[in-house]
This record gives sequence, C-alpha cells and structure tokens, in this order.
Amino acid sequence: MALSITNQCINCDMCLAECPNDAIYEGTKVYEIDVARCTECIGFYAHQTCVAVCPIECIVPHPEHVETPEQLLHKFKNLNLCKSLK
Repeated sequence: MALSITNQCINCDMCLAECPNDAIYEGTKVYEIDVARCTECIGFYAHQTCVAVCPIECIVPHPEHVETPEQLLHKFKNLNLCKSLK
C-alpha cells in the first residue's frame, strides 16, 4: 500500500530527500505523498526510508490505497521503465 503523511507533520524536510521515487512533495500545509509514485521503497530498499527518518512518526499506511508487495513491485518496474526511456 502507499504511504501517507498525517497532519502531525512538522515539515522538517527529512523525508523529502529519502524518497527514491520522488513521491514526496510539499503540500499546502504538510508534506504529501503521491500514491501513484509510492512503492514503499520496494525495488530500492528493504525498508521504507521516509518512515525510518521521520522524527515524529507521522508517515503511515494510506488506508485507501492498499497494495500487495507484488503490486508495489509492478509499480516500481513501471516507474523505472519510464525513467529509462527518457
């Protein structure tokens, strides 16, 4: 499943640089995660790097975007195929 950043975010910028899919962006009040780009780091790392660096633990599973590891890997492959074609 994709991840989500809660309203408890303090905009510390820690997660922004950690996302290998460029899924994290500055929202109107807090950072947000583009669910179409979030693979929970599957394909890159063994753990979710944004979650690991968040000092207040405000990055949680997105309740409306439940995906299996296989679906996340498929998303990773599609995202990176598009990058290699550019």
